[in-house]
Parts: sequence; C-alpha cells; structure tokens
Amino acid sequence: MKKLTLVTLLLGALFCNSSVKAQYEAIVQEGEFGISAGAAHYFGDLNTRAKLNRPKMAVGVFFRKQFKNYIGVRVQAHFAQLGYSDVYNKDNEYQRRRNLSFNTNIFELTLQGDFNFFKFVPGDPDYRFTPYVTLGAGIFTYDPYAYLNGQKVYLRPLGTEGQGTAAYPDRKPYGTMAFCFPLGVGVKYALNDRMNIGLEITHRFTTTDYLDDVSTTYVGADKFPPLPNGSPSNAQLLQDRSYETGEPIGIEGRQRGFSKQKDQYVMAEITFSFNLTSYRCPTAK
Repeated sequence: MKKLTLVTLLLGALFCNSSVKAQYEAIVQEGEFGISAGAAHYFGDLNTRAKLNRPKMAVGVFFRKQFKNYIGVRVQAHFAQLGYSDVYNKDNEYQRRRNLSFNTNIFELTLQGDFNFFKFVPGDPDYRFTPYVTLGAGIFTYDPYAYLNGQKVYLRPLGTEGQGTAAYPDRKPYGTMAFCFPLGVGVKYALNDRMNIGLEITHRFTTTDYLDDVSTTYVGADKFPPLPNGSPSNAQLLQDRSYETGEPIGIEGRQRGFSKQKDQYVMAEITFSFNLTSYRCPTAK
C-alpha cells in the first residue's frame, strides 16, 4: 500500500510539472514595448582619450518584435544630450589652450537586431534571464552650440572652419543629420510573465565629424569680418577661443581637429518593458 501511494505521488508530481511546462510553452512572447533612461557620453576631437567625465541624460522608447526565443528586431527612438569642453584636457596642454566647447541635443531613430545568448521565456523561472548583443543602423539629428558671454550661440551657421566661404570652397557647410551604427551588449530579466527589466550599453559609430563643430584646421581670424561697429563677430570669437587662456594659437593651417576619425557616442541605460504575448493552443500530441 505504501509503495502504491509513493508511486501515485511521483506520478502526480511528474504530471503537475509537465502541466506547468505545457502552460509556459503555450504562451508565446510576441514582443515588448518599453522605455529606457540613463546617460550618454561623447567621444571625438574634444575627447580624444575616451574619458567618461561629462555624462548627460538619455531617454528612449522602443518596440521589439520577438522571433522565437533567441532573435528580436527592435525599433527605438532616443533623445539625448551630448557635450564636452577642452577644460577637461588637463593632461594635454595644446587642447587645454585650444579652449573649445560644445553641447548638442540628439534625436535618434534606429533599427536593431537583438540576439539572446539564452532561451528567454518570461514567466518560466528556468528561462527568465539572458545576456544579449545588439547591432543595427539609424539616423540622428544634431546642432552643436556653445555659450559666449552667457549667450547660447549655434555654431554651424558661423562656419568656424571656413565652411561655405570663397577662401575654402572645398569645405561645404555640414548638415544637421547623420547616420549612426549602434553596437552593444545588455542583460534582461523577466520580473514576471508581463514585465522585464534590463541594462544595456550601446556604442554609436557615426558618419559625421562635426558633432562638436571641430574637424580640420584653423582658417585664421582674418577670414571672419568684424561687425559694423568694429567689434569681433561671434564667428571670430568662437572659431579660436585660446585668447581666453593666453596668446591666440589659431593661425591659418594649424590643426584644430582630426578629420580622419568620425565622432562617436555611447548610451548606458536601464530598460523597463511590457511583454506582448499570445496563446498557442496545445496540439493532440
């Protein structure tokens, strides 16, 4: 009798476990809708050593379409702020003397592929966590500006490196839109069958060298006519700000930036998402 009871209990446990597994397998994760928030940081001509000392805000929304348990395709929109200043380049005397700075707002739209390392089934305690990699392509807008005597001045219309002038016909004004190519890693954890939380760090390679309005060489102060009252224009004052740290260094032809390397930026964010699921009817098998 005792043996029969033990067998019955074991069969019951196996049946229950199989029933729970069948319930998990019947729920299909179709995708996720979520938000993200964190920090963004710039790398480029003003931050040549990839220092992380001026992070700014980044927020986003995304929709991820899931294809089985390992692959997803994501559409994501971001707003972020970037900025830097030569005052942080204390170990490079030339850059410190150059004394340039910028800020810009970024509006970004990307299409990314996500690849899970582990099977991910929200609601199933055995498959509720996975690291993943993400890569894709996107487009973003930017418009760098600086502050002069407490006033916000947009830099692109000034042509600080001679863009759009007769003296430098090969230097065309740069646009306010460029492409980006995100590459990153992340982890996500299913809190339950409806909600997930995660952490993601994604680096963006871009097609522009003017996120910071710095790319090539100085063109000289004489290329920027003074105002009608004889005072220097904003363009002259902002193309070479070394006068604020000592003797001006911005003579024509001297290096101002490094045009052979495009600017980049990175985002580190916490994500929170809601699962979109459907129910797959069990088969006769």
